[in-house]
Amino acid sequence: MATTANPPASNTSTVGSRAAALEAQTYLDSRLHAATTTPSPAFQSIPIIDLTSSFSASVEDRNAVAKQIYEACTTVGFFYIIGHGIPKAVCDATLELAARFFHELPQVSKEAIHMKHSKHFRGYEPAAFSSLNNFTSKETKEAFNWGYEAGLDPTGGDGKYVELDGTTDGSKNQWPQESELPGFYEGIAQYYGHALQLSRHLCQLFALSLHLPEEYFDPLITHPGGIARLIRYPPSTNPKPLSELNEDEEIGLGAHTDYECFTLLLQDSNPGLEIFSPDGRWISAKPVDGGIVVNIADFLMRWTNEKYKSTVHRVVNRTAKERYSIPLFFSINYDEKVETLPSCRTEDSDSKFPPITAGRYVLDRLSLTVETGNY
Repeated sequence: MATTANPPASNTSTVGSRAAALEAQTYLDSRLHAATTTPSPAFQSIPIIDLTSSFSASVEDRNAVAKQIYEACTTVGFFYIIGHGIPKAVCDATLELAARFFHELPQVSKEAIHMKHSKHFRGYEPAAFSSLNNFTSKETKEAFNWGYEAGLDPTGGDGKYVELDGTTDGSKNQWPQESELPGFYEGIAQYYGHALQLSRHLCQLFALSLHLPEEYFDPLITHPGGIARLIRYPPSTNPKPLSELNEDEEIGLGAHTDYECFTLLLQDSNPGLEIFSPDGRWISAKPVDGGIVVNIADFLMRWTNEKYKSTVHRVVNRTAKERYSIPLFFSINYDEKVETLPSCRTEDSDSKFPPITAGRYVLDRLSLTVETGNY
């Protein structure tokens, strides 16, 4: 039986989130350049977890799934989920919407909703506009980004949504015109709603995995942060397999960790996602039919005092085909604090991470990916 505990209070003082963002970037660099000295064990593959029994009325069944999640989070930081409840038809239709956006929407219409018009990084993002590797090489991806809206939330939200920067005047998404992409918003809303509810379900499983009450995180996700993206990776101009001998000149998305609680990644059948093992090797995360990738992000790492791994990953399209993926970066309410859980502290192991405000941390991490740095 889970032990009782209370969510962290939201009035705890926090360090500057900009400093925390810079520290996170330094931490990332250290992991990439000192991989072979890490005490973490290497891994060869990514576990597959069937969520079917997690929807059972039996707490024993739910705890059994949570135990598998704990094992995946403390070793790899990534896992596939099947039996997740999002209909395959919805997933397939959303991937088709991604292709329609990039191929059918005129360039002038994309420019009208360019993310340079948004202080919250929403809208169309052309290739090389942002970089996760400090612009040391061009990233080939292009994307369309949006965030949480109460109208996209099957629960309707609680009416208290707060943006990344703390403003409360609602989400500022930039959508293409319905006349130019009929059915686009409706299709996005259908998938996003399913993904939000799955994310809330996963939060309960994460709580069980940490021996917390199942509803522990529920008060923190009543108006959650939920940035999502449609991403297109162009075909490689020089297809070649993953190998230590190959130099990766066409990086789709540079090496990074994700910022929020965790990420749900829907991807097409083309490989491209690669995960950095502690022994310094890149492991290909080949798509699993009907599966969605889940990876731990910075908030869960900070909550658990680094027990759960926010694993470094990147995307390299090594095929002669286009690749599409749709990540949802699930966060707690942006106005909440992230600090080490009491159950993850001991007399011998105090918190490794100072408290941060969720939204401001994400905004400051994002600001490091654009050359102006002043979003």
